[in-house]
Amino acid sequence: MAQPQAGTGTSRRAFLRNVGLTGGAGAMFATMGALGLAPTAQAAQREQPFRAPQSGDFTLSGRGAAKVVIVGGGIAGLAAAYELGKAGYDCTVLEARDRTGGRNFTVRGGDSTTDLNGNKQTARFSDGEYMNAGPARLPQWMVTLDYCRELGVPVEVFTNTNADAYIFNESAGMTKPMRYRTAKADVYGYVSEFLAKATDKGALDAQLTTADQERLIEFLKDFGELGDKLDYEGGPRRGYTTVPAAAGTPGVLLGDVPSASEVFATGVGRYFSFEFEFDQAMLMFQPVGGMDRIPKALTKAIGEHRVRTGAAVTKITDRGDGVTVTYTQGGRTHTVDADYCIAATPPNILAKVPHNLGSGVQSALEAITPQSAGKIGLEYKSRWWELDHHIYGGITETDLDVSHIWHPSYGYHGERGLMIGYYNYDEDADSYAALTPKEREKRAVAAGVKIYGEKYRTELASSFSHHWRQTPYLEAAWHDTPDGPDHPRYKPLNEPTGRVYFAGDWLSYTDAWQHGAFMSARKAVTALHARVLAS
Repeated sequence: MAQPQAGTGTSRRAFLRNVGLTGGAGAMFATMGALGLAPTAQAAQREQPFRAPQSGDFTLSGRGAAKVVIVGGGIAGLAAAYELGKAGYDCTVLEARDRTGGRNFTVRGGDSTTDLNGNKQTARFSDGEYMNAGPARLPQWMVTLDYCRELGVPVEVFTNTNADAYIFNESAGMTKPMRYRTAKADVYGYVSEFLAKATDKGALDAQLTTADQERLIEFLKDFGELGDKLDYEGGPRRGYTTVPAAAGTPGVLLGDVPSASEVFATGVGRYFSFEFEFDQAMLMFQPVGGMDRIPKALTKAIGEHRVRTGAAVTKITDRGDGVTVTYTQGGRTHTVDADYCIAATPPNILAKVPHNLGSGVQSALEAITPQSAGKIGLEYKSRWWELDHHIYGGITETDLDVSHIWHPSYGYHGERGLMIGYYNYDEDADSYAALTPKEREKRAVAAGVKIYGEKYRTELASSFSHHWRQTPYLEAAWHDTPDGPDHPRYKPLNEPTGRVYFAGDWLSYTDAWQHGAFMSARKAVTALHARVLAS
């Protein structure tokens, strides 16, 4: 279909408005590029790099930037204010809590929280020790690292997988933990043996040529550390009881290689696919000094005078020619009038805020359900896991209700250290959340003793536990968006409703990651900016 042309009888503004109505923000931005109002038509293409709004955009349109009120000072809200601020938009961020960052929360000594169950805690961590209660790791491909670079937030490696960390499945009958490296050697060894022997006996004749089968067997012999008879008998990959040292100490291999039946009965193999996941594969990173370095840098770049904390939004009203947001702060009611609004708080919280945006918005918000997760930080008087177990970073996997135990990826060889004693979710997280902080500590430590021994208890200095479903103004660790964010039921959230836009990781395919919040914010910013330039 031929595109209409802007003739002398059609105003450029009206033409762009019509394009926007029929083709959406992407088509409008492309058309703006063709008219010289945006850098290039390719800016509308999804595969093209994000182009932040620039102050020079307004010199082309002959008007000033708009005023925008942003509801929510989490990563999505801060990112929206940061990007719009580059073009000179007058942004005001309203955050209900006493700090920005949303679920990006780093706990340090002196920090206090009170959950919805009335549990008040004050962290007693030593200087330099911290726990990332929310997001804690950054894959290389996520845009979050680009923002760290742009904002000057230094990063370091986060050890997501560690051959010397443990696996412990008590329900499978394990009475002591197994090193990750040993479990891998045994599982890969026996799987390789079975496949190699099946291939050698002609089971794959219909699928592979003789040459292909020979190559496969050679690969499996190396991959599974098989002998000439294609038997798995263990080897150095499993580890040593006495490690190789000076002359006269060649090392003593771990003995008692279990049978294939015994290995598969432990269930250890179910953890290996974790490191193959696109969002979990090494290398991964973390900001030096804590994940909250990101929202702190964003807040500084935006301008702290533009961010109002302790501001709980109580109403959002689209007036047709603008938006009014009502909020309470310090016991008083206030309002902010703006040209546009970006609603960037969790959907379960937004669903409780009165608005005049229609039933479609409300039903879409209510369809997205909050999920549970919790963590406990355990500070120890010594780094005994390094000294006694030779574990530097990484995660111990277990079928106990603590789920995952994290060794710190910072402060190596320091005097003290802080482990994540549990990172659990769903029913396990809910069961811990129902306990007092002291009861959570006792239960978590009892589980850890089964794996690490008594030092898990005797070296403990302090703890701090955090559960997201019980956190005021958030009440979720992440969200389940049934059928995906592109389902028609979420159309009122993916497109502006009047002058209100929506943003958050819950409107992305990387929910629970800051990347999703950044990308959703970029989408909202792009659409809003295109609309402002065309108005």
